[in-house]
Amino acid sequence: MWALRIFCAASWPGLIRECVDTLQAVLPHHRTGTVSKTGRTEVAARWRHRPCLFPQHGPGRKHDRRIEPASRRRDIADRHPEELIRGLLRSDGCRATNRVRRTVGAEWKYHEYPRYFFSSTSEEIIGLLGEALDRLGVRWSLRFRDNGPHRRSGILSVAERKSVALLDSFVGPKH
Repeated sequence: MWALRIFCAASWPGLIRECVDTLQAVLPHHRTGTVSKTGRTEVAARWRHRPCLFPQHGPGRKHDRRIEPASRRRDIADRHPEELIRGLLRSDGCRATNRVRRTVGAEWKYHEYPRYFFSSTSEEIIGLLGEALDRLGVRWSLRFRDNGPHRRSGILSVAERKSVALLDSFVGPKH
């Protein structure tokens, strides 16, 4: 029997509740449970067909596998871009305050603005996020960083004020 386990920081009870609610909605006839450990809570569900639902399942290193969503999953992602974006940003992203220092005359001036970042070593996942952002008209940029031999990660950034405000309207804080 396959299991899906999601490890959440114990300091984020809202995230734990959201994970439990989501698994119960997706798997209504399966038992979903939590196990508390020091500093974290594990949310778990077991079911035989888990590998059918997750395109990243397979042999070898997960970052080396192609992720090609089946047409049904692609259709769901196309119909629910906000949920896809929220899930990706909450799992492997953050909302931060960028602080830029400039000289104005003889003085240093600081300019602060909110920004979203998402990082992944999977170009396919970054591509899925980019497509979802494009569907909503969110402006974003991407740069790659070399992490040593055969390891590259992409960092997707959203900094334009209107785009950040749009993401704020449905992503919300990690809780």
